[in-house]
Amino acid sequence: MDENAPLLVIVDAANVVGSVPDGWWRDRRGAAERLRDRLAADGVPGHSGPTDIVLVVEGAARGVESVPGVRVESAPGSGDDHMVTLVARAGDRPVLVITADRELRHRVGELGAAVAGPRTVRPT
Repeated sequence: MDENAPLLVIVDAANVVGSVPDGWWRDRRGAAERLRDRLAADGVPGHSGPTDIVLVVEGAARGVESVPGVRVESAPGSGDDHMVTLVARAGDRPVLVITADRELRHRVGELGAAVAGPRTVRPT
């Protein structure tokens, strides 16, 4: 693992916004934009070094724009599959995937990524 590379943080937008029943389902795109903006402002708590944050959106949230500090990727199909692809492409750099999805946690863990739950970036 390249310890000098910035930490790649991949955030499962649907899973994180869906972790709190705050009405997100009425405006999925808006919920993803609020999460993006919070990540851009606050980064990833507990990680003080350089990070590259990628917010993966799918479904009704596709088309959310990137902002400085957060690259947004619209999954062409399954968001989970897209996140696995991003982890596989990361090579030797450290990767942290933010999701509570058990299957996704298993899939990215097999590729060497660390995993953390939604509370890492969205306190409840």
